[in-house]
Amino acid sequence: MVAVYLVGGAVRDQLLNLPTKDRDYVVVGSSKAEMLAQDYLCVGKDFPVFLHPKTKEEYALARTERKVAPGYAGFEFCADASVTIEEDLSRRDLTINAIAQSETGELIDPYHGVQDIEWRVLRHVSPAFVEDPVRILRVARFAARFAPLGFKVAEATLGLMQTMVQQGEVDALVSERVWQEFVKALGESVPTEFFQVLQACGALTKIFPELEPNIEPVQAALADAAKQTSGAQFRFALMCLPLSSEALQTLCQRLNVPTEFKTLAKRLLTHYPTLTTLDSPHGYLNLLEKLDAYRRPAHWQNFVCCLEYLHTAASIVARLQQAYAATVDVKAQPFISQGYKGAAIGEKIRQQRLQQIQQALFG
Repeated sequence: MVAVYLVGGAVRDQLLNLPTKDRDYVVVGSSKAEMLAQDYLCVGKDFPVFLHPKTKEEYALARTERKVAPGYAGFEFCADASVTIEEDLSRRDLTINAIAQSETGELIDPYHGVQDIEWRVLRHVSPAFVEDPVRILRVARFAARFAPLGFKVAEATLGLMQTMVQQGEVDALVSERVWQEFVKALGESVPTEFFQVLQACGALTKIFPELEPNIEPVQAALADAAKQTSGAQFRFALMCLPLSSEALQTLCQRLNVPTEFKTLAKRLLTHYPTLTTLDSPHGYLNLLEKLDAYRRPAHWQNFVCCLEYLHTAASIVARLQQAYAATVDVKAQPFISQGYKGAAIGEKIRQQRLQQIQQALFG
């Protein structure tokens, strides 16, 4: 007999009276062939996950897993029709994520997730927790999300995480999965809790070696950034200000940090300390050019937003914006019409912009 259950975050957030973003389902007693026959679209690479033909919500066949190799990818899955909902829930990371709800509203809670929600505890489901190093990052991320509600990591779970670090399980983490969890954590309610949990289990120095030597100023910068903005891109740039340019470069390369995150962080780290030295039209124009303000105005606006989040003196921000506003409309076409060509056009544009800044800022 086929049964469908709402699972995971949707059930957890419902019990916490939080908005539900995504609704995921587990199907018990079915098969890939039967799902396809009902027009579900199969999207899972490693195991059968389907999209509902109308709602596009995710439906996965109930499955079990078995560890066969090191790292987060070293698993074999069984999605046989005989797998029960309890068996499916047993492979999940935390008890609060291992609750299912039947179509009639009945809760299936074999690992006491409801109790842990009441007690505000992040607790592992089973000893199999140690088989997947990504779970260290997930626990840290959930700690960052639910810190305002008073959730703490259970001592036994923290102990398992420490064991995983000591046994080298975290060494199997790949940069893409680290960044995926990290960037989600940056957008959580208390992102500093992410690093605190990693530090408590000994994983910080292995997963973020560039941050560990400067973790206190990084944490302070991130805490302040979290008060100003919810944007992960801004929070990343602001928290990286205490780093050296070499540390930032290494971090970005090792984690394959997306270009938009890397660019803003590098520009802020490079140019923020120089703002108080701007004292000439050349200085302002050189900065605008280095920030690529004319070709990519969105990048320029992001830089200005960071300055505002840093509570940079209003007079400095205002003068920067004046310099940009005075020069942004200087275009090539008038000089082309006058017969200028090649590099001469760029030089005329630059001269005109310097004159505009002189008039706007220096009278």
